[in-house]
Amino acid sequence: MRFEFATAQRILFGEGVLQEVGALASSFGSRALMVTGSHPERARPLLDLLEAASIKTIVFSIAGEPTVADAIAGVEAAHNANADLVVGFGGGSAIDAAKAIAALTANPGDVFDYLEVIGKAQPLDNPSLPVIAIPTTAGTGSEVTRNAVLASPQHGVKVSVRSPSMLPRVALVDPELTYSAPPAVTASTGMDALTQLIEPFVSNRANPLTDAICREGLRHAARSLAVAVHHGDNKPARRDMAFASLCGGLALANAGLGAVHGFAGPFGGMYHAPHGAVCAALLPEACAVNLRALRQRAPESPALARFAELPMLLTGNPDATPEDMIAWLRSLVVEFGIPSLGRYGFQRDDASAIVAKARVASSMKANPIVLTDDELTEILLAAA
Repeated sequence: MRFEFATAQRILFGEGVLQEVGALASSFGSRALMVTGSHPERARPLLDLLEAASIKTIVFSIAGEPTVADAIAGVEAAHNANADLVVGFGGGSAIDAAKAIAALTANPGDVFDYLEVIGKAQPLDNPSLPVIAIPTTAGTGSEVTRNAVLASPQHGVKVSVRSPSMLPRVALVDPELTYSAPPAVTASTGMDALTQLIEPFVSNRANPLTDAICREGLRHAARSLAVAVHHGDNKPARRDMAFASLCGGLALANAGLGAVHGFAGPFGGMYHAPHGAVCAALLPEACAVNLRALRQRAPESPALARFAELPMLLTGNPDATPEDMIAWLRSLVVEFGIPSLGRYGFQRDDASAIVAKARVASSMKANPIVLTDDELTEILLAAA
């Protein structure tokens, strides 16, 4: 048994912990770049808390999922503000942007020097600026991961800049910040959180520590995802999903992901589709194909025991089979109104190009078994 586990320097979880941000920020510096989503006015309470702590704050907002151009503009804003810390406030997009900006501000050169797949993937020589990550959705777990995903429209992909130094100094997870998320956002981000618990659990890099985190996160997600979607004012359900999302981030950062996320980056880059909804559409189909491939070509794989355990964790039925679990996942896709991949413009003739890009994605390397091109195509078409 040999594994590594790395995460944010500090994790604060619970209702009301946002109130502690001033003292936390003061320990890192006095000039902050705050990275938010497309509605920066939602960050007004946070801005007030930082100002009360004498933190001079410049707000930098992004319109959607972050692009390479957003990161470049954010670095310029950080330099202009002489920022000594970065605060990410929002969904995974804002937090990923914050982590990328913090890393690139501290490291000279072109962004493509550090990007995977389409760049040189050079290591970051200098530690990132300190990052305080504050999620307002329950899905990506980006507050405890060591990478940031950026879209490159000219290449038609989403790729990462990655380094252990990109782990936030503080992950501040306050479930109260998720209360206002509308049902569709709660559903897509919640399905992303579920995916990020299932994929590390069956990953070829799973270890006993991430297993324990996944099991606990899966129990919380299974009992509360639908409740949070349909009853957004249910505080225990919101708390459960914030915790499940955190668990997913902890797990994926240390055990990797799989085919769903291997596809999500290339697909999102080609069709500008929202990450969580794409993962939701792909999840049951990837589980089905992985399960069959393991049974046929790797019957001794430990991942099969994980697939046998998942149904009970998700459905609560000790007699449930992996096929029951897949049916349960498909029922959630229907219940939540998750769009098919075809709704974003995907056509059958596009499959080969997406498969080629997905095969070299970093997430695909942790899939429990190497899938053939035909199997990868089958996943895409089943989700279309």
